[in-house]
Amino acid sequence: MDSVKLYENSLLYIVKEDSEIPWLKIFSKQNCKELSDCDKQTRERLFNVVLIVEKTMIEYYKPEKINIAIFGNYLPKLHIHIMARFKNDSHFPEPMWGKKQRDSKLKLPDFDTFIKLLLEKL
Repeated sequence: MDSVKLYENSLLYIVKEDSEIPWLKIFSKQNCKELSDCDKQTRERLFNVVLIVEKTMIEYYKPEKINIAIFGNYLPKLHIHIMARFKNDSHFPEPMWGKKQRDSKLKLPDFDTFIKLLLEKL
């Protein structure tokens, strides 16, 4: 994976997905394919971090909706997608993997400031 780690601890790490919307991915450091493969400590920390990211995205970006997904079909390593969605993003209300609905040029608050706030909470 070529993505820069925005946050890392002994159980997980967070990277940014290259996208028009705020989109983070949280990866387990354990070699887990499914959430149920993780030990209890890792699962609890993953859920805690998902909630922190979600709340921080809501407070900072004020999106229409937060999307959270666990697929792993192409990359069979446990990772969780967290996306802030906006009515005028290019795919809304479709998933970001779905059919593009419009051209969009979102004007969002600075991502680096968001990460700084997020890291303070983590």
